[in-house]
Amino acid sequence: MKVSCLQENLSRGLGIVGRAVSPRSTLPILSHILVATDEGRLRLSATNLEIGINCWVGAKVEEEGSIAVPARTLIDLVNAFPPDRVEMEGVVRTMTLNLTCGRSEANVKGMDSVDFPSVPVPEGEGGFRLNPETLRTAIAQVAFAAATDESRPILTGVLVQFSTDHMTLAAADGYRLSVRSTPIPEPVSEPLSVIVPARAMAELGRICADQLKGQEADTLVLATVTPDHNRILFQLPDVVLVSQLIPGNFPDYQQIIPSDHTTRTVVGTAELLKACRTAQIFARDGAHIVQFHVHPGSELEAGRVVVSATSAETGDDVSELDASVEGEAVDIAFNVNYVIDVLSVIDTPQVMLDTTSTSSPGVIRPVGDEDFIHVVMPMHMGQ
Repeated sequence: MKVSCLQENLSRGLGIVGRAVSPRSTLPILSHILVATDEGRLRLSATNLEIGINCWVGAKVEEEGSIAVPARTLIDLVNAFPPDRVEMEGVVRTMTLNLTCGRSEANVKGMDSVDFPSVPVPEGEGGFRLNPETLRTAIAQVAFAAATDESRPILTGVLVQFSTDHMTLAAADGYRLSVRSTPIPEPVSEPLSVIVPARAMAELGRICADQLKGQEADTLVLATVTPDHNRILFQLPDVVLVSQLIPGNFPDYQQIIPSDHTTRTVVGTAELLKACRTAQIFARDGAHIVQFHVHPGSELEAGRVVVSATSAETGDDVSELDASVEGEAVDIAFNVNYVIDVLSVIDTPQVMLDTTSTSSPGVIRPVGDEDFIHVVMPMHMGQ
């Protein structure tokens, strides 16, 4: 193999695929990145067997070939190179990749590419076309709510549903639920529902944000499910992410969403987020409990929300916010980290909190955006 490309492009490509590298695998090859020529371009591939990423980099190819190179070494080396052209040559006899950039030269010992697991690329027609910015936003508003505990594998994934002209993402960890519905550019002929690992969705969101900067406005992401329904592929310009699917049935999340409320509170998103971050300083010593005291307004005074946290060791904090309150007064406690997580992904100026009682779930929605809903379970005040 003999190929050359710009250091900047190579570094960006390695940064994308490097996130799929398995740092602690019993298979040494999984800690490597496959460097290969592919129809006049350079293809970089990495996989941890759950997620795989292919990234194509514009290059001048003099000799075809491929080699698997230790990811950490290659990424650090290329990042240390000056912004110049990188010449790469694979030496089959010693299984070494020689790299030259400016006045720097290095030899990296690799492994035979035949041992590298195949990272699939889309084949044939079909699939679902998605707007990358809409997809990135939806992933940001949902994936964080997935469980990190592997005891219930289903909950470590994001439910992805395609129906007619909409896509819906949902994730839950037993304490909170996040659901985002969004229109898709082209209607689908057959409804489809799959569960994608949350980590894969988070990577996809990151790639959408990073890779599509400067791309054409009408660029779409193509999502394709393999015929055996074991994997899903997301194709972007110069990047393909493939992920295993999680088998099983996702819980009926519609049953978790309360159908009514006794109190509706509308408050500034930024103000509430700031109050919660202040309360978090004291709540972290007390099971992360923050209390919300909602007071309806009257003819003489506006409604308000009092956010408070208390720690026996470090002290206490109280923040009072103006709010529009419909219904009864209510006192309810939440895990402050969960509230901060959802407020951080809401970009509307105001947010709505629907509550029923101290022991019933709270429902958080952006004011003016009916397509996003977040349900969070309350905590006991006496904890």
